[in-house]
Amino acid sequence: MPSFFQLFPEQASTISKDVDALFWFITSVSAFFSVLIALLVIYFAVKYRRRSDGDRPRTVEGSLGLELTWTIIPLGIAMMIFAWSAAIYVRIYRVPDDAMQVFVVGKQWMWKMQHMEGQREINELHVPVGRAVKLTMTSEDVIHSFFVPAFRIKQDVLPNRYTTVWFQATKVGVYHLFCAEYCGTQHAGMIGSIIVMEPSEYAAWLSGGAGKSLASSGEVLFQELGCVSCHRSDSGGRGPALTGVFGSTVKLQGGTTVTADEGYLRESILTPQAKIVSGYQPIMPTFKGLVSEEQLLQLIAYIKEQKSSGEDPNHGSR
Repeated sequence: MPSFFQLFPEQASTISKDVDALFWFITSVSAFFSVLIALLVIYFAVKYRRRSDGDRPRTVEGSLGLELTWTIIPLGIAMMIFAWSAAIYVRIYRVPDDAMQVFVVGKQWMWKMQHMEGQREINELHVPVGRAVKLTMTSEDVIHSFFVPAFRIKQDVLPNRYTTVWFQATKVGVYHLFCAEYCGTQHAGMIGSIIVMEPSEYAAWLSGGAGKSLASSGEVLFQELGCVSCHRSDSGGRGPALTGVFGSTVKLQGGTTVTADEGYLRESILTPQAKIVSGYQPIMPTFKGLVSEEQLLQLIAYIKEQKSSGEDPNHGSR
């Protein structure tokens, strides 16, 4: 449990111990060589000090063995740190396939969360212990940074694009959430909590929420915006049919291709002329200013759910 004398946040995620081990190794190596060099400087300053006006040091020709030693040893340590860091980096950014999805929107000065089941939260995020959680994040205004010290995760949250980070909590409890990027006059107040619950308690909390799921809200919005008139489930619409489009490779005019991920779908809605699907005309209007960040996430969730369920979606792309 946290205490007054605790200098570092507790380890509460699967990656925490690995990050801390690397941190302490780098700190220990830095401290060892700092002390060693300082002692050698003092020792040589005393041993080889000038004792009289006529004292002249003898010429030193150098030592190949010494040169190789202080080159190879630091190089080996640096390469070990690089390999260790790279392994942790790959683990942090390789999201498990079964991770639950949560969308996050940063805004001066709050965090807005949306669960796939429809639950919405502000400055709080409820998650089950032992379950991988993937956060897909964007900002409505300036650059923010999603930082949970106990989980050892920090990720910039940028306007006009999506960034992702994931974690798996190992302990039930309440953990601090900070914005780690200065974002305005009330930056210090942009804080929140990650509430880690037992799976049964989380299920009960989730079932207590009212409203439609994120994908269901996206379906309603898709119909209200009139997207279905162009993006039909067959190939007869003025826009491409989007059944199974998410995660696929889309061929564009000019012969280039792009992967249909969250960023591509967002761009397709807000800047439809940026990438035109091969075989179609650039007739889709922009919805920039007509849909909010939360509504964009709803539309994307609808597309993703239709793909995974194998149903025919009427989705928006160009």
